[in-house]
Amino acid sequence: MEIVIRAAVLFLFLWVITRIVGRSTVGELSTFQLILYIAMGDLIQQGVTQQDYSVTAAVLAIGVFALLTMGLTWINSRFPRMRGVTHGVPVIVVRDGVPDLHRLRTERMSLDDLMSSARQKGIRRFDEIELAVLETNGRVSFFTRADGGADEPAQPDII
Repeated sequence: MEIVIRAAVLFLFLWVITRIVGRSTVGELSTFQLILYIAMGDLIQQGVTQQDYSVTAAVLAIGVFALLTMGLTWINSRFPRMRGVTHGVPVIVVRDGVPDLHRLRTERMSLDDLMSSARQKGIRRFDEIELAVLETNGRVSFFTRADGGADEPAQPDII
């Protein structure tokens, strides 16, 4: 029973950590961050099983993580308002060519990172962007003006 409690506590801890880290950093992991997350996985395993290398302990710990993940999925499908808490909500970071500096700061995303994402989609200037949305997965969706400035229907371009 102790392994189940430890697994549940560490699952919630990891969930909180990924929410705190921010979506802009989770969407684009560097090599170092990937290695760090892999190392964290090993440390979590040791914390859950207390160096118990039995198959039973491993199955129990993974089972608890799987059940809690399915529980979050069920909560998200049953109670749509909870999605904002469990997964976050998309936020607008550029509207009519003007970056929302406050929102970018809140999401811990720099103008350079935003412009880098835009350049990867062939966007050269902020005024070409009608709307940019930081999605819950950390990627930015760009809606550009058709002719680089006129108010025509936006064409989605997701990165």
